[in-house]
Amino acid sequence: MRWLVILLVLSLSACSTRLGKDGRTETTVDAKYLIKTEVDRIADTGRAEVMGGLMLIADKLYKRNPKEWKKAGLASREAALERLSLRNQRSWPELAGAREGPAAALAFSETFSGDRVAALMFGLFSMADAAFEHKEEFYILDGLNEIKLYNCARNMEVAIWKLSQDKNSLGEPYLLSNELDPARRNLSFEREFGRLMGILDFMAKVVADRNGRNLSRLTQTVVGSIFLPVSFLK
Repeated sequence: MRWLVILLVLSLSACSTRLGKDGRTETTVDAKYLIKTEVDRIADTGRAEVMGGLMLIADKLYKRNPKEWKKAGLASREAALERLSLRNQRSWPELAGAREGPAAALAFSETFSGDRVAALMFGLFSMADAAFEHKEEFYILDGLNEIKLYNCARNMEVAIWKLSQDKNSLGEPYLLSNELDPARRNLSFEREFGRLMGILDFMAKVVADRNGRNLSRLTQTVVGSIFLPVSFLK
């Protein structure tokens, strides 16, 4: 139902109404709307929601782990988020060129001394970019791959698992996230990751249907502690 409402809003926003010379109301349609399918418009919205949700998670992680942005020599949490929003590979010398899964995995490595929030979130952002074919807007001839979207969703699940389970040699979590103490219970990280997984899984099913493929076989995949490949898939 939610997606039907989104499509209705998009349809209405594509039309403009004005008063003609004869006094009658005239409705015009934005030409941009005519070269987009419904799936393209859903993809536009889905990508924006995923990227916005990841930035929200990054903000929450920096709030709980302020020492991480200080490792990068940045002046503030806002500066760290600004660097993350640009996602320029040259801005991440501590990642040594790593992207997607290899970058995210650094956040849970005992030997990594850099900004763990940056490593995890840059990895997840680059996965999402790859899942949406590094495009910000979609048109009729643009294609998406349902397996990339599905794997990206599973990687969000892996990230949740690693945030709660992976610990250093002292038995401490590499990054503080959900608070399980009944007195201070906070599951906002898990809820936001779950929302993004839902969007990506929905997109994967929509794309599979458009591509004439069946996605059901993928639902048997067992999620472990390893980030799945995204950009290397064809």
